[in-house]
Order: sequence, then structure tokens, then C-alpha cells
Amino acid sequence: MLSPKKTKFRKQFKGRIHGVAKGGTDLNFGQYGLKALDPERVNAREIEAARRAITREMKRMGRVWIRIFPDVPVSSKPTEVRMGKGKGAPEFWACRVKPGRIMFEIDGVSEEIAREALRLGAAKLSVRTRFVQRIAE
Repeated sequence: MLSPKKTKFRKQFKGRIHGVAKGGTDLNFGQYGLKALDPERVNAREIEAARRAITREMKRMGRVWIRIFPDVPVSSKPTEVRMGKGKGAPEFWACRVKPGRIMFEIDGVSEEIAREALRLGAAKLSVRTRFVQRIAE
């Protein structure tokens, strides 16, 4: 699973996901992509599950680019623990995804295979998505 090698701080504030994506809104590498429609936190497990589903459907043809990286540590306290006594231990890594962000790109396969692969990948994510395609020039 994806996670940073090292970070400046072990724990982070929760924060909010406001507005739309400023960068990463266009297809840069592949012919087809998966674009987020909602502001959401996507964790490393979801990204890995989506990547596996996409590559399995493509039968190792073509290429996949992951355009998001989980760099936010999410901490939580164990169940039935009283309030106070500090913040919980880091539980998992997540990525804040804004609407309009391209999350996955693929190339080297037909449109039908790409559409089906990204549909299966999108089923593993907690965010609503849309299939996008490069405009033929």
C-alpha cells in the first residue's frame, strides 16, 4: 500500500475539503481517466484495491497511472476509551480528493476495456466518479 517514507509531523489536523481541484484536472498521461465528483477522503487501501481491479480487468495490457497519493495520517482512538489523554495513534493514510481531480489514468487499451476497468476500479472507491476521455485532435 502507498504511504510516505517520512513526514515532518506524525499526526495532522483533520481539516476540511473546500472548493474544487486547482491542479490535476486534465488527462496528462493516458487516453482515459477517472475523475472525482465529490470532496472526499480516499484511503490507501481503496487506492490499492482500485488499482488491482483496473489492472486485472486490463489483463496486464496497457499502462495505469495513479495520480493521487495518500499523504494525510488519520488517527483514531480505540473503541470504548474515555475522552482526553491525548490524540489517538495514526491508524491509516488518506488522500484529500477535491471535485474535478483525475485519480487514475490508463492507456494502451480499447475504449470498451478502459470503460469497464475504470468502472470496476470506481466501485472500490468511496467517492463518486466519472469516466473521462481525451478529445481526439
